[in-house]
Amino acid sequence: MRKITGHLIYFLCLMGIILALLSLAALLFDVFQKGLPWLDLQFITSVPSRFPERAGIIVGLTAVISLPLGVGAAVYLEEYAKQNLLTSFIRLNISNLAGVPSIVYGLLGMVLFVEALALGRSIMAGALTMALLILPVIIIVSQEAIRSVPSAYREGAYALGATRWQVTKEMVLPEAFPGILTGGILTLSRAIGEAAPMILLAALVFSTYLPTGPLDRFTVMPIQIFTWVSQPQDAFRGLAAAGSIVLLIVLLGMNSIAIYIRNRYQKRGI
Repeated sequence: MRKITGHLIYFLCLMGIILALLSLAALLFDVFQKGLPWLDLQFITSVPSRFPERAGIIVGLTAVISLPLGVGAAVYLEEYAKQNLLTSFIRLNISNLAGVPSIVYGLLGMVLFVEALALGRSIMAGALTMALLILPVIIIVSQEAIRSVPSAYREGAYALGATRWQVTKEMVLPEAFPGILTGGILTLSRAIGEAAPMILLAALVFSTYLPTGPLDRFTVMPIQIFTWVSQPQDAFRGLAAAGSIVLLIVLLGMNSIAIYIRNRYQKRGI
């Protein structure tokens, strides 16, 4: 009976995977069929399609804000903080924050950055909101990378008279850097595809100018795709599909870089 049940569960899981792959293949086929005729240099560089540059600005600011804070928090929690109830409580809440829906961070960003700090509906407000969104994940990933460094490295450095900061700077961080970098890239790729927080920040759905500073208004790729899909004309479906292709290329490129970095350092035994 147990053997039959095991085979049935295996069969159901296999069928689920096959159906998921078929659905994904059908979706990609439909997107590429509709979007490739619209995808050219003019689509990327023309005025209504300059939103990828704005998205790049937001993601760049998000990385500058979130990566130092996330890595610094992870270093403190793993190398400096005492193991007590307070640090356990902090770690637990960081894990909980990583699972909070992105729409909640959008609400927080609207109240805190747009209204309380009077940043307005600007690039800086969007970048700070996205930094809050991915910060818990960066902390968790960085903690795992730091924790994976063998304790023998630390003990050997301490035996030679190194200080805690010297051990952290010269031994721990270089060894953990590949894992931190890989996790950071994957986390930023998630930020690129997030639309809910940007919608709450009232990002513009159409813009005819490029931003010149962090306090300018903006629009992003997912919102632009949604706007095109909601239009009644069929031509906008093709534009939405082309935008989806660009977004997929960016996300796949970032994930490929992360996988390459991971495999390269794994081959070196790091």
